[in-house]
Amino acid sequence: MTAPSQTGTGDGLYCMVLAAGASTRFGSPKQLVRVNGRPLLHAAATRAAEVTGSAVIVVLGSGADQISSLLRHTTGTVVINRDWREGIASSIRVGMSHLPPACEAVLLMLADQAAVTADDLKRLAGAWRRQTQYLVAASYEGTVGVPAIFPRGHFPELARLRGDAGARGLLRGHTERLVRVPMPSAAVDIDTPEDLLKIPEEPAR
Repeated sequence: MTAPSQTGTGDGLYCMVLAAGASTRFGSPKQLVRVNGRPLLHAAATRAAEVTGSAVIVVLGSGADQISSLLRHTTGTVVINRDWREGIASSIRVGMSHLPPACEAVLLMLADQAAVTADDLKRLAGAWRRQTQYLVAASYEGTVGVPAIFPRGHFPELARLRGDAGARGLLRGHTERLVRVPMPSAAVDIDTPEDLLKIPEEPAR
């Protein structure tokens, strides 16, 4: 990927792809596993770029030297979280520190939510553009979570996260200003090789 870019959709929306974990339960770097013919991480970065153009930040950590080659020809920015062992909060903080002043909101997504499509992400972005001061989150299995969009006013809260706590707690703490977007695909997380069986095959082109 390239150096930090400020070229996106023009509305200040950036996408942050979190991909720093060690894939302990998977047994090998799951960012490299192929789903529908493409490495998991490359597919996630491509979906992000379909929504925000080059306004994409991918946060790597464990195995970054090996994994970063997947993104050589992808638009956006790769940043390395040296403290990835702390948990997902450290990756969010590192990503937040690389957002440019022009960023008005950030779409957080996990690289291993492999069933989430670009259309799912576009629905989130569309909901945010209608109410830019509101949080917008995926709704699935009776809860809310990422992918989710956080307006600039919530950046300090994201930057204060610690440990292995992600952004779900923030979403639950602001239900009065939260737009829920139904997204059953967000329930699929690739944690083990068996989880790959949950990913629908892409239709033939």
